[in-house]
Amino acid sequence: MRTATLERKTKETEISVELSLDGKGTADISTSIPFLDHMLNLFSFHGLIDLRVAAKGDIEIDYHHLMEDLGITMGEALKKALGDKKGITRYGAAVVPMDESLAQVAIDLSGRPYLIYNVEPTMHTLRGLEISLFEDFFRSFTNHAMMNLHITVSYGRDIHHIFEAIFKAFGRALREAVSIDPRMKGVPTTKGKL
Repeated sequence: MRTATLERKTKETEISVELSLDGKGTADISTSIPFLDHMLNLFSFHGLIDLRVAAKGDIEIDYHHLMEDLGITMGEALKKALGDKKGITRYGAAVVPMDESLAQVAIDLSGRPYLIYNVEPTMHTLRGLEISLFEDFFRSFTNHAMMNLHITVSYGRDIHHIFEAIFKAFGRALREAVSIDPRMKGVPTTKGKL
């Protein structure tokens, strides 16, 4: 089973993450940020990744520490669950519409972290959550999962719809990238190591 359980505790946050890459998309999410909970539920469901998250932090100050540390913990959990990466498809991509919004996500589980984040608008608040913090979440996730992640929103009007399209596409692209290709006997690279 490609699973991982990780905990991260700092003076600012306390986070526990359990995930299974070969799951059914069941989720149990509690971050104290309702919109983030909703997005992670979408990611889990569309990625067919079983995900359990318990996270709390100094949200009376702001949401930054919690969002960033959650990205770190989830990224490390993904890296751990992937193990040696033998047999994985490695690449994944998805284009997902949500009403008037369209998001595209492309992933390479290359072992080289890089984030391209083309999402507008960047300055907006949704129920007290600064949406610019999602870039911090994805950057932390990317750096600690050691993956290449491209997120592009072609267009959209409603902030909720934009991020719903992003997280659904993220789940579907990751689902493809982590899937096992029975024809791939080793690590999917000509270099011999990812």
